[in-house]
Amino acid sequence: MDLNSARMFACVVSNGSFSAAARALDIPVATVSRRVAELEKSLDSRLLERSTRKLRLTETGNTLYEYVVRGVEEFDAGLLALNEQQQDLKGALRLSMPPNFEPMWGLLERFQLNYPQVALDIMVTERRIDFIEDGIDTALRVGDLQTQSAVARRLTEYHHKLVTRPDFLQSLKIKTPQDLHDIPCVAWGKSGQTIQWVLGDEKLNISPKVRANDYLQIRSMVLNGRFVSELPPFFCETYLKSGELVEVLSEYPLPKQTVSLLYPSRKNLSRITRAFIDFCVGDSIWEKK
Repeated sequence: MDLNSARMFACVVSNGSFSAAARALDIPVATVSRRVAELEKSLDSRLLERSTRKLRLTETGNTLYEYVVRGVEEFDAGLLALNEQQQDLKGALRLSMPPNFEPMWGLLERFQLNYPQVALDIMVTERRIDFIEDGIDTALRVGDLQTQSAVARRLTEYHHKLVTRPDFLQSLKIKTPQDLHDIPCVAWGKSGQTIQWVLGDEKLNISPKVRANDYLQIRSMVLNGRFVSELPPFFCETYLKSGELVEVLSEYPLPKQTVSLLYPSRKNLSRITRAFIDFCVGDSIWEKK
């Protein structure tokens, strides 16, 4: 049985007519009539006796109405309680996230639209955080979490892309990952760190012309110079679509990156933290395109 159709049926009975129910629900009369007819068909039983002046419940319709109306009232009460809970949710959420993780920016805006009385306190860092010492409620992290002693909720997965400018690519002869040894590259990394790119089944030690631990700077250098580099998809998708960048060696995919939301325990979470976790997990931004 379709619950939405049952709700419309109850509204028709409560309001005394299809037109009055349509006004109450703010939908066309034809929609209400069709959905009630579909409900009767699914139950293989007539629920209403219709006449030009009034409606009369059949015995089956009366039985169904008694139960449905109670369910509708409980459902409406639940929605009201949820709305009041959201409006009452007040305080601060302390969140840690990596630098320049652009997908989260829009999500945080949407969260505050839903919970306008919640303030955000964001700590941007790549290092491992201590939930108690750093005063963090939840943390967004990318990659290996084996060293993290926390509950992890996986949000999504993606692969970085190896990219360059199309005019620069035309001047190169890149057929295999080994060809990159002779190509000027920009790489994400820290001082003194060995840079290794894994392309398909091949591991390649890179001696970059420039290394930086800032993907925005790396993107700018690739767009404005003659370099090859690897970027997260949300840093390069727009430029790939516009043709300003092209993918290199796409048949050799870079390793999968996992995005997770961390929190210290499943127990004793604040209402705000629980609300943020549920909101974050359910947001459409993590859906694979």
